[in-house]
Amino acid sequence: MSIEKVETLVVGGGQAGVAMSEHLSNCGVSHLVLERDRIAERWRTGRWDSLVANGPAWHDRFPGLEFTDEDPDAFATKESVANYFVAYADKINAPIRCGVEVNEVKRLDGRPGFRVETSDGVFEADSVVAATGPFQRPVIPPVVPEDADVMQMHSAAYRNPDQLPEGAVLVVGPGSSGVQIADELLSAGRRVYLSVGPHDRPPRSYRARDCVWWGGVLGKWDAEAPEAGTEHVTISVSGAHGGQTVDFRRLAARGMTLVGLTKSYKDGVVGFATDLVDNLAQGDANYLSVLDEADAYIARNGLDLPEEPEARIIEADPDCVTDPILELDLASAGITTILWATGYAVDYSWLKVDAFDENGRPKHQRGVSAEPGVYFLGLPWQSRRGSSFIWGVWHDAKYLADQIAIQRGYLAYGPSGQGSSELDATG
Repeated sequence: MSIEKVETLVVGGGQAGVAMSEHLSNCGVSHLVLERDRIAERWRTGRWDSLVANGPAWHDRFPGLEFTDEDPDAFATKESVANYFVAYADKINAPIRCGVEVNEVKRLDGRPGFRVETSDGVFEADSVVAATGPFQRPVIPPVVPEDADVMQMHSAAYRNPDQLPEGAVLVVGPGSSGVQIADELLSAGRRVYLSVGPHDRPPRSYRARDCVWWGGVLGKWDAEAPEAGTEHVTISVSGAHGGQTVDFRRLAARGMTLVGLTKSYKDGVVGFATDLVDNLAQGDANYLSVLDEADAYIARNGLDLPEEPEARIIEADPDCVTDPILELDLASAGITTILWATGYAVDYSWLKVDAFDENGRPKHQRGVSAEPGVYFLGLPWQSRRGSSFIWGVWHDAKYLADQIAIQRGYLAYGPSGQGSSELDATG
């Protein structure tokens, strides 16, 4: 059996893989990107039909190409985003091989590099970049048994309201996915209950600037990664309907019923925590703190941006907040579906190297793993808060490509001037 050899093998042809390819090329590192489906497939078929980007097109892109089919201030549709990455891959002549599944990566015995077994044969690579991103395995908390008399679905499997059986829906999760899906179901005439846990709730825009602009000038996207285990914060933000600030009280005024964190199930009855008021207050505090920082920045820099006092108005709590539901009989409430918008876990079961902690999370420093020659790209907080953005993964990829080139220079070194001069060129 023939073995194909490559200097750097990149696993995953989404936004991370495309960004990695560009920077490896710029560093002169030969490489190959393997993608099991199509380029940016998750954007096309891994999310609901009406999904749009959570940031405006001027911001959620790579530096080398603008969206050609979207207004810069618009929130690109998922198909537009997928097409953007295909166009970008074409622009940089990225060596992406689609339809190839990576089954296993192991370190070679007694010599540098890795053996990579795929659906298209065996490869040997000097280094491997895991560019599969954080959205690998949908997570449903073990609260409601699988055999309960109700359909349970993760947001990853949701496409549109017609997909669900007739009846009310309990949506669990106050983040971007949960809020947008709950809003869509409510607009479709469904009775909707939304389980609201702890969250941050930034303004979509304030004083004629989008929240991503404020995040940039206030230095929030460059915030360093916090300690492991403390980095996850649910963010309630949406680009739907042209971009609007998420306001749970307004959703309630339209007929949505808010409940606290979903915590238990017994005999057809779901129990909720008594934390709804506190969770909303936490979101409000986060929202108002951004307004305060923005006002201070405007005053400090003498910017001529319109005042927006109405942005500070917090509506009165609706009845479902002042008199919260702590238990809900699903049958009596007519709930036929529980939709879990509860996030994802990573799945690197194919990567058989010593680069993970006891919980299966990558051990790394800015994507450089504990296993020499293995790199991770596309992780939240990989180097900073902005790593989760499209532009953030592009900058993280640049750093990793530099590290790969530096290591190549070290390995090429030979004594008495017999080695390569690449170390001087890269280091």
